[in-house]
Amino acid sequence: MKFNLVDKVIEQAPDRIVTIKAVTIAEEYLADHFPTYPVLPGVLMIEALVQAARRMLGPVAGDGRLVLGEVRALRYGSFVRPGEALRVEVTLTGREDGRFACKGVGHVLRPGMPEPAGEPPTAVSGRFTMRPVRCPAA
Repeated sequence: MKFNLVDKVIEQAPDRIVTIKAVTIAEEYLADHFPTYPVLPGVLMIEALVQAARRMLGPVAGDGRLVLGEVRALRYGSFVRPGEALRVEVTLTGREDGRFACKGVGHVLRPGMPEPAGEPPTAVSGRFTMRPVRCPAA
């Protein structure tokens, strides 16, 4: 099964990307996570950050495919439920030896709900690296 966790790219620059993932009840994984209280799984929130980073870094990575290398300082906050959206922002913070250091944050967008002053609630945030796929020697 392949998860597409970028529904729309809102902004994109060489060092920053903002995407949206709308969460709907029709998504298969919500049936089990959790049957009486469906929420976007935390691992898929991280995958949304990775997919956004991959789109942002595609032009500079060339033909190489990038995968998640390391995650640091990961924090979870608010749940993302069906009918809500995850607004993902990823920023490139450094580059070394073919690895790309990134900072990511996912905010919950709740339609029709007034948000407190400032930013919407945070669902996930952290730092992570993207690295080229390592192919075993033949």
